[in-house]
Amino acid sequence: MTIADTARTMEPSRTSSWVPVCRVDDLEVERGAAALIEGDQLALFLLHDGSIHAVQQRDPYSGAYVMSRGIVGSRGDAPTVASPMFKQVFDLRTGTCLDTLGKERHDLRTWPVAVEQGIVHIRKDPR
Repeated sequence: MTIADTARTMEPSRTSSWVPVCRVDDLEVERGAAALIEGDQLALFLLHDGSIHAVQQRDPYSGAYVMSRGIVGSRGDAPTVASPMFKQVFDLRTGTCLDTLGKERHDLRTWPVAVEQGIVHIRKDPR
């Protein structure tokens, strides 16, 4: 989903459930950024196609708050982030762990992202 597509999903009448986080220009392509939204630490990723993804900052395998420092890549058509700790790979769209490296599967929580007038918004409730 591109920034333009994502922006269309944000209805002005529902903006109270959305929290402004930063400007799109504040994000670097394929570099994570950390954000704190009402007590939840998130990792934001701007991809080359313009899409922005938000996942939990806490690595479910190590317990460290490091996902924004993960390595961005892809598996097929799925944009991914690999944990900087033990290298498990997660789908940025769904949070699904694609490579558990022999451990029990733990997924990342994800949050809906929208852009309105160049400002990145996160919906308060995760998916």
